[in-house]
Amino acid sequence: MKRNLDASAADIAADIEALAVITDPDRPWTRRAFSPLFDQGRAWLKTRFAQAGLTVATDAGGNLIGTRPGRETGLGTIMLGSHSDTVPDGGRFDGIAGVVVALEVARILDRRGAGLRHDLAVADFLAEEVSIFGVSCIGSRALAGMLPPDWLARESGGRDLRQALCDVGGQPGGLGGPLRDDLRAFLELHIEQGPVLEREGIGLGIVTAIVGITRVEMVVTGRPDHAGTTPMGARADALVAAARIVTRIEAKAAALAAGGRHFTATAGEFDISPNAANVVPSRVRLLIDIRAEDERDRDAFTDWLSALRAGEGIEISARRISDNPPVRMDAGLVARLMRAADGLGCEHRLMVSGAGHDAAFMTRLCPAAMVFVPCRGGRSHCPEEWAEAGDLALAAEGLADTVMALDEEMEG
Repeated sequence: MKRNLDASAADIAADIEALAVITDPDRPWTRRAFSPLFDQGRAWLKTRFAQAGLTVATDAGGNLIGTRPGRETGLGTIMLGSHSDTVPDGGRFDGIAGVVVALEVARILDRRGAGLRHDLAVADFLAEEVSIFGVSCIGSRALAGMLPPDWLARESGGRDLRQALCDVGGQPGGLGGPLRDDLRAFLELHIEQGPVLEREGIGLGIVTAIVGITRVEMVVTGRPDHAGTTPMGARADALVAAARIVTRIEAKAAALAAGGRHFTATAGEFDISPNAANVVPSRVRLLIDIRAEDERDRDAFTDWLSALRAGEGIEISARRISDNPPVRMDAGLVARLMRAADGLGCEHRLMVSGAGHDAAFMTRLCPAAMVFVPCRGGRSHCPEEWAEAGDLALAAEGLADTVMALDEEMEG
């Protein structure tokens, strides 16, 4: 392994800790988009970007962008970044590590005296996590020209998203199409949010695809009856039927996952009616989260769901309520990241991301790829979330090497 890294683990750790202390003290670590704490974190990032010599601006979609100008005009921009907002009671690394490491790449290039031909941009995307407006990836969707116009009217806490975008420096009137046409490549670092890298003792994961996310609403309808007087064999209990369906969902998903492609299905939300101890449940609503690397697996599973039948007196309906397709990372960037990892003597593996990321929307603008680093116990979206600064520094070094190689290889 390369011993004298230009990346500074100490600087990365200090930056992550500085953002970590900007939190709701009663709910560490919480810094949700469109909150005063988020604004405070953004102010800190603006200062830190400027200290690294970046020109700082906020685009129409509310994304904070720091730019390191290249030597030549018209060649375009290589962008790196992630997001600085958190889930409630979340961790210190999800998203934040990607922004800090992107900033560290800019500092590495300065330490190397590397004047790139292309511009380099460091991005903090707005509201990657589900926001107070009930929607996510607001900034990257806006940048890619994919923010639904009706979202701007969504309200929370006495203001709509249009006003909230203005409050963070965005310009809702400037939305409607892609905000940039100069991007040549996008790279995002993220903690894995799973246990694979730590379990296998591997330092870097190179992402080949981001799963598609489909949500299906299923309604199981039975018949309400008195819980004490209706014989067990004479009931149409919707909850019993729903429970059996959940076990079948688990078995079907496990069989699809055993085929080698990434696949998960989770019945994570239930509503039960009438929800009384002395009444046989008459109706159950399930919300099923389906994540698939391959759309064929998703379609096979949703077709199977739609064909499910239960016992006498039970009716089942299923409908898709949201559907985001899987996204492939750029094969050339994946290969370049692998070569960078080889150059560092770092063991790595290819993997699929089971979570959504801003990179999925950036593929609409330019070739994109992602790098994962291990996180302790595979934990994420919780206070225990942790990644080692040394792993982040190694990833920063590899990203800097990749950026320099791309800068030489790519034309405008």
